[in-house]
Amino acid sequence: MKILWLSTIFLHPTNRGGRIRTLNLLRELNKWHEVHYLALQNQYEPEGFRRSGEYSKASYSVPHSVPPRGSLLGILQAAGNVFSPMPLAVSRYHVPGMKRKAAQLMKATSYDRVVCDFLAAAPNVPHLENTVLFQHNVETIIWQRQCEQARGLAERFFFRLQARKMLAFEREVCRRVRHIIAVSQADADRMRNLFGVDRISRIATSVDIEFFRRPTSVEPFASLCFLGSMDWTPNIDAVTWFAEAILPRIWKRFPNCTFAIIGRNPPPEVTAMAVKDPRIRVTGTVDDIRPYLFGSLISVVPLRVGGGTRLKIYEAMAARVPVISTRVGFEGLEGENETIVIADSEEELAEASVTLLQDAPRREHIADAAWEMVASRFTSEAVARQFSRILENID
Repeated sequence: MKILWLSTIFLHPTNRGGRIRTLNLLRELNKWHEVHYLALQNQYEPEGFRRSGEYSKASYSVPHSVPPRGSLLGILQAAGNVFSPMPLAVSRYHVPGMKRKAAQLMKATSYDRVVCDFLAAAPNVPHLENTVLFQHNVETIIWQRQCEQARGLAERFFFRLQARKMLAFEREVCRRVRHIIAVSQADADRMRNLFGVDRISRIATSVDIEFFRRPTSVEPFASLCFLGSMDWTPNIDAVTWFAEAILPRIWKRFPNCTFAIIGRNPPPEVTAMAVKDPRIRVTGTVDDIRPYLFGSLISVVPLRVGGGTRLKIYEAMAARVPVISTRVGFEGLEGENETIVIADSEEELAEASVTLLQDAPRREHIADAAWEMVASRFTSEAVARQFSRILENID
């Protein structure tokens, strides 16, 4: 098949879960099919276009840089969005020039399938009725959950407004596209119920087992670690809650416990945590997450807000690092009881952390069981085969 793949981003640097998911998928798909990739080119990430040959036979770019959320331009953009029917998370990537470029490519080449990667790319896609939407999250759920966790009236108003806009926009797009591919059964069910659609398939979450192969010796780094982009609101909420409400409980029984926050673009409120207490470490952007992950005893995923599936969990499992997660964090993923520890309340998360820190044999047992699961069922090739079959069998 010839596939035109449309996205708001190129896939390098691999500093976001969505990028990594798509990269794992396209590297395999491009071996069996001819992938043409069109995306917005951020001037601050020049390697994105340069490395697109790693996962596509042809690539095309449209220049567009999104202002950081905390910047003056970002604030002005958010303020102006109050009067727009389009949600901010989508309007930031609405570029008419990309839609024109896509139309030109579709006129010049006969593509067997057109894939819209992420909902945010949808306004830039001609002929949505002939397009497959690859949904990494149910975006409406994320905004609704953020509204539930909002701390003040202004924040709650903003999140409620965005949730309403997102519901209307996401429902319209999902009803218009030819087919939807979700990343979990839970997300597929939500879209059926929320949007009244039934042209949905799902794939599993994959992980690159070889990339995360654990070395024979590692340098110790932290007792607990959190891995994820730190410019994403659900991740900021997760680490803030963990540091403020859960770590103090752990320190009462395990005073030397250290907590590492590993991820790009941490905001001031996150970096301030490390200044306040040296037992908290904030790395910021790192070239390679593996040494930090290998050097941690436990990976924690204390998410209260989220959607889709968390790639960071399967990455930790592939690295043989045991995982403690909330149900929201583990939502949509597959796994048996012995492969992960689930805890939701502050007391449960603290107790689970202390218990596992003090029990090395149990950490090893969980890590081994989790590795066996992802290595046997969730490799990049296996999940890409699922995706390929879906594309081939769409009516």
